[in-house]
Amino acid sequence: MTAERFLTRVFTAAEAGYWRGRPAELAARFAGEEAILKPLGTGRRGFGRRAVEILADGRGKPLVRVHGRALERAHLLGLGCFAISLSHTRDFAVASVVATRS
Repeated sequence: MTAERFLTRVFTAAEAGYWRGRPAELAARFAGEEAILKPLGTGRRGFGRRAVEILADGRGKPLVRVHGRALERAHLLGLGCFAISLSHTRDFAVASVVATRS
């Protein structure tokens, strides 16, 4: 799989455009997206690759957006907010998520 195909398959256009050329940033977001799906209780099963989007506010704070069936599942479980922390080095990426009820 080419790098371009991977970007368009895994990340939304906004994510891919913003973080392109910075693989460590993309790796942290990939870890974050996986972590966000854990409280939904299904992992990736049943959700498209772009069901979760992690962007940044003007100061760099990661912001989570959940779409489609993942959003429906979050509503079903009463989850309204995902607080996320991302960290990375050149070689490693980690993410931690806390989901709270609305």
